[in-house]
Amino acid sequence: MDFLLLGFKKAFLLILHLDRDLLGIIFLSLKVSGLALVIATISGLPLGAVLGLKRLPAKGVFITLMNTFMGLPPVVVGLFLYLMLSRSGPLGFMGLLYTPWAMVLAQTVLALPIVASLSHSAIINVDPIIGQASQTLGASPVQVTRAVLNEARYGILSGVIAAFGRVMAEVGAILIVGGNIAGYTRVMTTTIALETDKGNFELALALGIILLGISLLINVFLHVMQRKGMLYRSIWA
Repeated sequence: MDFLLLGFKKAFLLILHLDRDLLGIIFLSLKVSGLALVIATISGLPLGAVLGLKRLPAKGVFITLMNTFMGLPPVVVGLFLYLMLSRSGPLGFMGLLYTPWAMVLAQTVLALPIVASLSHSAIINVDPIIGQASQTLGASPVQVTRAVLNEARYGILSGVIAAFGRVMAEVGAILIVGGNIAGYTRVMTTTIALETDKGNFELALALGIILLGISLLINVFLHVMQRKGMLYRSIWA
């Protein structure tokens, strides 16, 4: 018990003293996950909108695949990208393996289906009368789409936040393609795994506390957005 309390004490001291290595790891984690989220949102939101608003051949197949990819095993994603980015792979000439960009790519692959699927779900749950009323008032197809997306904004935002939570907690894929190189590709989750194996529990606990704090903030924000969405729908129901 004393050992555990001492570990937490040292962990809090690292956080309070703003340890340089700790800050570097946190900054890289946020940078990689944030960039991956931006790319996934830019790609996934239009995909979800098209599937939700347009009539397409084999639409059901695309939706099923998109929902299936939400549960992609991270280590499988990491293995696939490793084979693609290795020197003998088709993308080996880009030299991305064991770089932060490879980690961004891995997290984007994991986040994109979540953004697309939850955006699609939010869009199809919008009352059809919104689009019909917009068309009746003479709105163009683009304006109708904007009206529907605006109505679904809380659900879409929930999808984006859920995707961010997924990539922030990711370890398997980025460990494979990033290599966990100190000062270069070492992020919070991979550092926790490494430092725990080394017996350096202070740094691992400090990062764990920060990661839990970020996760708590994400979930609180997600809960607030969902409550706002339900309140908005109840007002206009």
